[in-house]
Amino acid sequence: MIKGNGIEFYKNEINFRQVIEKQRLQQSDEALFVCDINDLRQKYEIWNQLMPGIKPHYAVKCNDDPMVIKTFAQLGANFDCASKGEIKLVLAENVEPQCIIFAMPCKPLTHLAYAKENGVMTSTVDSEFEILKIHQHFPESKLILRIRCDATDVKLSFGEKFGCNAKTEAPAIMLLAKKSRSKVIGISFHVGTGCNELPAYDRAITEARHLFDFGKTLGFNMNILDIGGGFPGSDFQKFKEMSKIIRCSVERNFPEGNIRVIAEPGRYFVESAYTLICKIHSKRETKLADGSRTKHYYINDGVFVSFANVVVEHYQVVVRHLLDDDDAAPTFKTTIWGPTCDAYDKVGENLQLPDLKCEDFLIFPNMGAYSIPLATRFNGFGPSNIVYFDKATTDNNLED
Repeated sequence: MIKGNGIEFYKNEINFRQVIEKQRLQQSDEALFVCDINDLRQKYEIWNQLMPGIKPHYAVKCNDDPMVIKTFAQLGANFDCASKGEIKLVLAENVEPQCIIFAMPCKPLTHLAYAKENGVMTSTVDSEFEILKIHQHFPESKLILRIRCDATDVKLSFGEKFGCNAKTEAPAIMLLAKKSRSKVIGISFHVGTGCNELPAYDRAITEARHLFDFGKTLGFNMNILDIGGGFPGSDFQKFKEMSKIIRCSVERNFPEGNIRVIAEPGRYFVESAYTLICKIHSKRETKLADGSRTKHYYINDGVFVSFANVVVEHYQVVVRHLLDDDDAAPTFKTTIWGPTCDAYDKVGENLQLPDLKCEDFLIFPNMGAYSIPLATRFNGFGPSNIVYFDKATTDNNLED
């Protein structure tokens, strides 16, 4: 592997043993993220193949690493920002303001003012109060009305917090927008995180079509359908099935083809691009009355730092080890704990791992979503560092 402009290059795959050695992790008590920029690029290519004509607006909240924003800006993605801070991050990468949607239905006035000052014209709303607020402070805004359409099988639903009822509330909000001369240009929804009821997208798109028709009767130039997020980051087959349902629904509900369809993927783009390397610093073993044993490993990262997704999203970690004889080694029931003194700092339980020692390393793939932005400094443990890798091309002159 060679290095250039802060990025390491690899030929076939990232060698984590080499990363540990080069980054001197054996002499450190810090965990380390490894970001594969090529994985980000591949996800963007797959999106364009399976979701042709649906413009992705990367959800910055999922992972606000500037390298991610820079990479997607270079690839031509647009961005979903939920705050003044996220808009600042995106604009810092020379992204044009028209490529940003302020996709927070309930905006603080100072954030709304910042969007206005910087020409971010498009934002979402889901209530009459927000219509009146924007009418008073940013009447030139182009508004996308967010409706509620929760999937029935989902890890995390947003419907209780965001989104109006498409039948009982949305028409009244649109009538108020008409009366206040606000510009409603489209409909958005979010079926929820970790969606397993894939037809939920079809239900939501069908509801949106009805509101498009109603909006047109009011004289609105309805031209944007925002299908939100909820796309898996490490399950290609599921994403493939989901994309087919979405494409078919869009074609059936909007056969005219005269609208822009956008989406707000976050996890899909970044989950598989990040791997976390952790070191075991302590261990113990407990014996139950039935004679069974559980091994407990304490590592240098936890739910108050990079594994916040375990708590807020019920994320089930995947873990690998680096033993040479991994096929032959017997495994044991294992619990992995974070480094803080808090009893909730549990990374995973009922895992199967071989007998490991202090100073051994554990590898956690698929750690790019809702990990880095959620890190705290609780108990004096801070955010983990990141190193960046990209697949070598002939221009990189990679020799090994």
